[in-house]
Amino acid sequence: MLRRKPTRLELKLDDIEEFESIRKDLESRKKQREDAEVAAAGEEAAAIALGGDHKSREQIINDRIGYKPQPKAGGRAAHFGTFEF
Repeated sequence: MLRRKPTRLELKLDDIEEFESIRKDLESRKKQREDAEVAAAGEEAAAIALGGDHKSREQIINDRIGYKPQPKAGGRAAHFGTFEF
């Protein structure tokens, strides 16, 4: 098997500047996203606290995921079929 000499990689000033600009851009996007999430959570909490529509935590979660629970029918008879005590 033939081996070749190791390739030399040179890091240029332009490469460093490009890396720094991309890193700063990504950090600013991440910070904006986190600020938006915090603001949204704060608004949601304020809406829950101040809103006239008082919902329980369970109802809020059900609304968020689109789950609409159906009320259970009947009482004891529903559990035992047609048998009644």
